[in-house]
Order: sequence, then structure tokens, then C-alpha cells
Amino acid sequence: MKSDLFSTENMAQPATQPGLTQQNAKSVKYAVNGEMHARQGSMVAYRGNLQFERKSQGLGGMLKRAVTGEGLPLMVVKGQGEAWFAHEAANCFIVEIEHGDALTINGRNVLCFDATLSYEIKTVKGAGMTGGGLFNSVFTGYGKLAVICEGNPIVIPVSAQQPVYVDTDAVVGWSANLDTSLHRSQSVGSMIRGGSGEAVQLVLSGEGFVIVRPSELVPQKTGN
Repeated sequence: MKSDLFSTENMAQPATQPGLTQQNAKSVKYAVNGEMHARQGSMVAYRGNLQFERKSQGLGGMLKRAVTGEGLPLMVVKGQGEAWFAHEAANCFIVEIEHGDALTINGRNVLCFDATLSYEIKTVKGAGMTGGGLFNSVFTGYGKLAVICEGNPIVIPVSAQQPVYVDTDAVVGWSANLDTSLHRSQSVGSMIRGGSGEAVQLVLSGEGFVIVRPSELVPQKTGN
């Protein structure tokens, strides 16, 4: 049988080392030899002897998800084998986190990561009860993290002289050492009259970077 479908770039190759690797722009592969963590429902294929178990977030995590509608629902993958992960054909990127690094990622943008990484769901300082990034996951430790983004991300440097203002529905993540606050770019009167639709932004200041996706969050469809 012949087809471009079977080109080398599309064929899954045997893993040469354990851990996380890029399969293609829309998916990653994890060669499991022990344990790793992944977003619930993100596994699209696997081979080998693997078990998938839902990971408890604890009472605090459940309460935060109930309040915000977000969070980081995870599963633990154990055993030996290979698993492929993806989410709605979003672009996938692998981030290597080293000791001393701290990366804040929106829960909706986490795909999978090494069990050696630590994460904590934290309140975004200064965000109050507004915006899509009220609770984000802060990753520290040593290992690899796969991040998803709808479209090609925009990575914007942040400096003390040039803070960056981002839409709370478009932000993917940022350097965890940055200071955060909210900025209202419209008056109440302007919003009542219709305004620009960009009433409140998350302000990031300090030294680091922010990752933004090239669109606002698409509203969830509701059934009739």
C-alpha cells in the first residue's frame, strides 16, 4: 500500500530513551518507565503495559475548580510502554524546566509532564475574582512539561521598564517571578455604552516573559 500518509514524518518510531519527545506539531510521545502525569482524556494511543488512573486533586483543588470552572484534572500513567498525547489538534510544545526555574501555566494549557516536576495551583495575585487565569499551576523542580496552545504562541519579553498587558482569556503562562495585577482600560460609562470589549487586562511586570495565544478563549457550546 502506498500513500503520503505513510511518510517517515507520520510514522511512529520506537523510543530511544525514556521520557517526553515531540511526535509532531500536534502531539507528543511519552516513553513511560515508571510514572508520569497527563491531562485527563488526553491520551490518544498507547502500546505496552500501562495503567491509567485518575489523580486526586485534594479538597482544595476541587473547591478551586468549582469556583473558577478551571483547574488541572490529571491522570497518572504507570508501567512500561509508550503513550501519545494530544488535545483538540492544538499545537504542542515541550518545555525543559531546570532547578531554580518556576513557570506559571494556565491549567487549560497543560498536556502532560514528568513526575519529577512539582506543581501547585495558586491564586493569581491581584486578579481578584475576575478573568480566565484566576487559578494557575506553578511548576518547579526538574523535568519536562508539554504545553498546548491553540495556534502559534506569542512569547513577549517583560521588563521593569516595559510591563505587558494581556487579555486574561488569551494568556497561556508566564515566568512565575513576575508581579501580577489587573488593569481596567475602560471607564464604567464606556462599558455600558458598548466599549471595545477589552475592559480588563492582566498586567505583568518585572523581568521575564509571558506566553499568549493568538485568540481569546472560544466560548463553550451549550446544548439545546
